[in-house]
Amino acid sequence: MSATRQPRRPGRRAYRVLAAAASLATVGALAAALPASAGAEHAGGGKKRTVDVQLLSFNDFHGNLQPPAGSSGQVTEKQADGTEKKIDAGGAEYLATSLRTARKGHPYSVTAAAGDLIGASPLLSGLFHDEPTVEAMNKLDLDVTSVGNHEFDEGAKELARMQNGGCHPKDGCFEKDAKGQGKTFEGADYPYLAANVTDEKSGRPILKPYSVWKHKGVKIGFIGVTLEGTPDIVSADGVKGLKFHDEIETVNKYAKILDKQGVKSIVTLIHEGGSPASQAYNYDCDSPGAGDGISGPITTIAKGISPKVDALVTGHTHAAYVCTIPDPAGNPRMVTSASSFGKLYTDTTLTYDRRTKDIVRTSVRSANHVVSREQAKAPDMTSLIQRWDKLAAPVANKPVGYISADIPGRGAGVPESPLGDLIADAQLAHAKSVDPEADLALMNPGGIRSDIVYKASGSEGDGVVTYGEAFTVQPFSNTVNLVDLTGAQLVTALKQQVSGPNEASPKILQISDGLTYTLDMTRTGADRVVADSIKLNGKAIDPAATYRVALNSFLAGGGDGFPELGKGTKPLVGADDLKAFNDYLTANSSADRPIAPPKADRIKIVK
Repeated sequence: MSATRQPRRPGRRAYRVLAAAASLATVGALAAALPASAGAEHAGGGKKRTVDVQLLSFNDFHGNLQPPAGSSGQVTEKQADGTEKKIDAGGAEYLATSLRTARKGHPYSVTAAAGDLIGASPLLSGLFHDEPTVEAMNKLDLDVTSVGNHEFDEGAKELARMQNGGCHPKDGCFEKDAKGQGKTFEGADYPYLAANVTDEKSGRPILKPYSVWKHKGVKIGFIGVTLEGTPDIVSADGVKGLKFHDEIETVNKYAKILDKQGVKSIVTLIHEGGSPASQAYNYDCDSPGAGDGISGPITTIAKGISPKVDALVTGHTHAAYVCTIPDPAGNPRMVTSASSFGKLYTDTTLTYDRRTKDIVRTSVRSANHVVSREQAKAPDMTSLIQRWDKLAAPVANKPVGYISADIPGRGAGVPESPLGDLIADAQLAHAKSVDPEADLALMNPGGIRSDIVYKASGSEGDGVVTYGEAFTVQPFSNTVNLVDLTGAQLVTALKQQVSGPNEASPKILQISDGLTYTLDMTRTGADRVVADSIKLNGKAIDPAATYRVALNSFLAGGGDGFPELGKGTKPLVGADDLKAFNDYLTANSSADRPIAPPKADRIKIVK
């Protein structure tokens, strides 16, 4: 089940050989006096003993070929004076430039990813079953990736098509070749690794469990796994016939196999992550001690994975961190994650010892770098985006619903917007189709990026809502999630709208029909939410009762200053929020029965 990956970037400048004519003792003294990067180049017996291998990595790209909009396209940078700065980042055109620039001067360079490169993607990629993103990853010279949970959104057969190529079984070929015939999708040049995902019948991994990268005598093995809990956050159809195994046991199993094959340098690509104490990408995760600045599943997993593994590239939580978490033998081991959507990439230096064929752990260095939009765009990525964008235009212009007047959202300028109510109602309707026990829905105001206007934006006609217009409102490709919250937790979450990090600038959640309460802005802090006024369908919220709450995946992770929402139990993942919105518009409107703007009177505002 192994796969050997040869670098596709020949001709890179080789390292200088320091003091070639000097004695070994002289070279050793010289190496000790030089920085680690230079010391790793010293000669031994006419051949370098150690060589620095550059590992470039990223995760959770989610088909974001175009720069992600709003806060989804920003990273937080901690400044020298302790303040924080928001930086616009991401987009395939800039990620390509960043990676290509980073590779210069590094003859040993390998690029890897930790899953969710596809799935929950924006229109430009998702419309074409993520073929554009796989094509972009090929152009980026990605060498290897693990699968993530979203690689299973359309099932194992579709994932196999992403790897092996071929036109979509239902939608066919999206492009035409020079002869006007269907142009066959070529698939990924890089291997998708799924060591802990097996076929229920055969018991064998559905894709390669590991891959070995080789270059001029250097060998590094990559083991790829996704989180064992993938079936809990992916639709049943997506994981039908599959079994997901324990991450630690699986990695340790294949680490032994690689070791027996003589591959001593091993990196695990794991689609599971942690939560750093700070959202700043340059936060010191090892303060005050190694790994002290991170919590979550990856900490337990990292401490259980065999010392044979030299580094972990992680993902899933969309967080940014570079941490040193000790392995079971107590030795330092690098654990990294590069946020999401191509906003960051991680540059890790692995010092490879040719004699032992292993990584010198004490020499491992790593840092996250911003994919700045201030740099030049990669022309080949620009051409790719333009080509697929042209194909997307007919779908973008497709009518999905009808309205009788403007429905203000981002431009409403009030705590509760008509469009916010409409989106919350749409999410509740979708949630009930997934779980009839759903009680209410909450929508973050920052996720509403525009208004829906009555006047035609093109040739569709007044009052017609197109797919492209709906997409502009909700471009983030969040999923509609369902969680259980107690009444007390729900009250706490509503109070977090106007307290804690949101006290200075309140974030008022948009709520579905049936949920009502009073927001008294003459008060201060959490008291602005009048607790005894909170009712569902006219009945006071019972602190001890359990409520089934629909909310997007961003809120379900505690985003936007709502940590209480991140504590929900019994999670269930539905379709993406845009689909939920479009389905609601289509089902509840027509040309002769357009949707009127909601009254936006669910929250009583006292000023």
